[in-house]
Amino acid sequence: MNKLFLLDAYALIYRAYYAFIKNPMINSKGQNTSAVRGFVNTLNEVMTKERPTHLGVAFDPSGPTFRHIEYPEYKAQREACPEDIKASVPIIKSILEAYHIPVLEVEGFEADDVIGTLATKAGEQGIETYMLTPDKDYGQLVKENVFMYRPRHSGGYEVMGPKEVVEKYGIENTSQVIDLLGLMGDSSDNIPGCPGVGEKTAVKLINEFGSITTLLDNTDKLKGAQKKKVEENKELIIMSRYLATIKTDVPVELDLKALEVAEPDNDKLLKIFEELEFKSFANKILKKDKPSVKKANIELDLFADFPSDGQEEQKYSSFESLKSVSHDYKLVDNVDDMRRLCDYFLTNEIVSLDTETTSVNAIDAELVGLSFSVKENEAFYVPVPSDQDEARKIVDLFRPVYENEKILKVGQNIKYDYEVLMNYGVRLAGKMFDTMLAHYVIEPELRHNMDYLAEVYLKYKTIHIDELIGPKGKNQKSMRDLKPIEVYEYAAEDADVTLKLKNKLEPILKEKAVEDLFYNIEMPLIPVLAEMEMNGVTIDTQSLAETSNVLTKRMEEVEKEIYELAGAPFNIASPRQVGEVLFDKLKIVEKAKKTKTGQYVTNEEVLQSLKGKHKIVEAILEHRGLKKLLGTYIDALPKLINARTGHIHTSFNQANTATGRLSSSDPNLQNIPVRGEEGKEIRKAFIPEPGCLFFSADYSQIELRVMAHLSGDENMIEAFREGHDIHAATAAKIYKEEMENVSRDQRTKAKRANFGIIYGITVFGLAERLEISRDEAKMLIDGYFETFPKVKEYMEKAKEQARNQGYVETQFHRRRYLADINSANSTVRGFAERNAINAPIQGTAADIIKVAMIRIYNRFREEDIRSKMILQVHDELNFSVYPDEKEKVEQIVLEEMQNAFPMQVPLVADCGWGNNWLEAH
Repeated sequence: MNKLFLLDAYALIYRAYYAFIKNPMINSKGQNTSAVRGFVNTLNEVMTKERPTHLGVAFDPSGPTFRHIEYPEYKAQREACPEDIKASVPIIKSILEAYHIPVLEVEGFEADDVIGTLATKAGEQGIETYMLTPDKDYGQLVKENVFMYRPRHSGGYEVMGPKEVVEKYGIENTSQVIDLLGLMGDSSDNIPGCPGVGEKTAVKLINEFGSITTLLDNTDKLKGAQKKKVEENKELIIMSRYLATIKTDVPVELDLKALEVAEPDNDKLLKIFEELEFKSFANKILKKDKPSVKKANIELDLFADFPSDGQEEQKYSSFESLKSVSHDYKLVDNVDDMRRLCDYFLTNEIVSLDTETTSVNAIDAELVGLSFSVKENEAFYVPVPSDQDEARKIVDLFRPVYENEKILKVGQNIKYDYEVLMNYGVRLAGKMFDTMLAHYVIEPELRHNMDYLAEVYLKYKTIHIDELIGPKGKNQKSMRDLKPIEVYEYAAEDADVTLKLKNKLEPILKEKAVEDLFYNIEMPLIPVLAEMEMNGVTIDTQSLAETSNVLTKRMEEVEKEIYELAGAPFNIASPRQVGEVLFDKLKIVEKAKKTKTGQYVTNEEVLQSLKGKHKIVEAILEHRGLKKLLGTYIDALPKLINARTGHIHTSFNQANTATGRLSSSDPNLQNIPVRGEEGKEIRKAFIPEPGCLFFSADYSQIELRVMAHLSGDENMIEAFREGHDIHAATAAKIYKEEMENVSRDQRTKAKRANFGIIYGITVFGLAERLEISRDEAKMLIDGYFETFPKVKEYMEKAKEQARNQGYVETQFHRRRYLADINSANSTVRGFAERNAINAPIQGTAADIIKVAMIRIYNRFREEDIRSKMILQVHDELNFSVYPDEKEKVEQIVLEEMQNAFPMQVPLVADCGWGNNWLEAH
């Protein structure tokens, strides 16, 4: 049976583009590939899951359509098409050409009309036809054999036939969708409708009169204001109905032969995908392999790029590989040769190194082998036995190289190797060059794993680990299961490729003026983070168990309270059931927000806005908070304690954020709640080593101090220099009060304004956050800029700088590239402008604490301090301190934090001591 899919191109392209607006997909050439990636993903999903026999993609033509001619205001309110979408359309069309999928485009008519015409013709011929679009207007076209195929916000698709459409809109037949839109209008297309008539009233009128025509012929049956509205806007209603009607008589033929799905031109597709750096599509769509994961791959990508099968890929790829490049890789498996190799390395100024291990977790990893390279296309692999005594002997042979201060150590994610070697009593010394971090400071928003870098900078395909140990899963082998002869080329290649990448990236660091940032901050931070990770954090499991009992009991009490308020038990974890209780049963608001699928929205934001409406809302929020706290931290943390060390070992990620901030994972200790009683209970469970004290030091309002320094605003600088409470000082100036007369409420509002301004908050945003009127929010923001006029100047200057050079930078020259800063689309441009303002502030603050960490670490080593730095959380550092070093540690930490960077205002760090994190902070 024939099955036809017709895709509304621009609707899908815009949807994909805006889905990634906060974190766009940018390739190494600086192209924003979000729209292309999202569209191709949708296309691939449809083709593989639905198996259509026929397929076409409709585009809006350039220039006006008949609707614009009839009604010039049609879509006039729409922003200019984002430049990245304009650039994506020709690429998408070339991809469709490679797929042999026809582009459907008729001058003077929109894609809706082309699809409407073809769907109607196909349906009449008995062809099962699906219109793929998120646009509700298409409901009018649904009839026998013709369906809407709508993407869901939560993923997947919903198929809507006549029954689903009439149920969704509460009408009698699908053609009434036109009348509905004609009355209620459509703001997205600037179709006015009848002023004052919303969806609810429109449905009521259509059900009563059947159509707009009948309604307008019988306005005498209407009453009062409604009668007046309809009669006064007859022409507008008729025009709106005309604009909302999708044409089904466009001069276009249903050419089933042209629409027939055919085999794609794989060579052409591969070339396009490689140009775009869509490795996952090259692999998945061209069916080259199955997914797997490589060691130390820390990238986060919605469409994860999977390593591909080298032999199969060789048929398609123009990249070089080990098979095409002349190389000299040696397996070194006897002690005499190892000694000679060590002597050879000692004659060199640079050694590229890598470790092969049994685990991606450095704390538990055992060495399987060591690889080295000192010259491109030359590398060595030294196998390491499983017997730990014998393994240590081999590692000791190379200790003179590892611990040589004069030899530059090169690695990819070298912190991992640093920690693995620490397990064997060896500490990497001397300068280091991490290719992952070099690329991070050059291109902070791209991916940084070695396979990707090799493809981009070397046009080279590496051997992938799944070729050795198989795809991820229960049958995957360990590196230990393989013979050295099976491993050595793979391992040697890692060291060789890393050296080649260093040689490529080193001059780019200079060209981009980020050498100081790389060599003086990111590289010296590696041993600091490595030792913090190895130290780990001690957890009081008994305290957490007690807290778990208390919170579980409280959660059960809240659950009973919710059931009593609801009048019956229900699944509190089900958003659907929560929605039905709140809005159908209790009717706490008249018109509740729904998803595209018709389910009530009951997320955190919505429930917070409804707190005052009914006691049950606050109870549900409390229940959710308790459940999350128990599941994420209270009950989860004890399970993460390492059996060997007795500690929790988080990973600090240097290359995950565009701003330069560190993040932590496995577990994420930077998301532990700061406020609230429950958050306090978690912090109470973090304790120092036995016999030690917990010491915490954190920067006081560092981002506002950075703002004062960057803006040079005299009023803000004076407030900080005088040691005033900055929020009270801000409130005093905004509200024109003496500081001692500032109320708690005024200070709170000034505090929100202080921090909100840094993040480019709008009048609407501040009003929402403070639950105040927009007039008051505007007064606050205007008052703020009157008080701190140079802050406003800084913000405008930051945006101008970004517009002129395409990036902004921190005081340490960390760059944040803003490709959309000159976009004609205000939404897109707005995101870039807010980043232009905030990135130098947040990034400078992040760099300052990194400098402080490095200096503290060095002082501890120089002065033989036994106490340890164990945790970094944004602007806060935590330590496990021996009592006899208490005064010395406090002195060192505060000195180095407060002198990390000279500014026009003092850097102030607050500190505290205790038997746990809560007491100390």
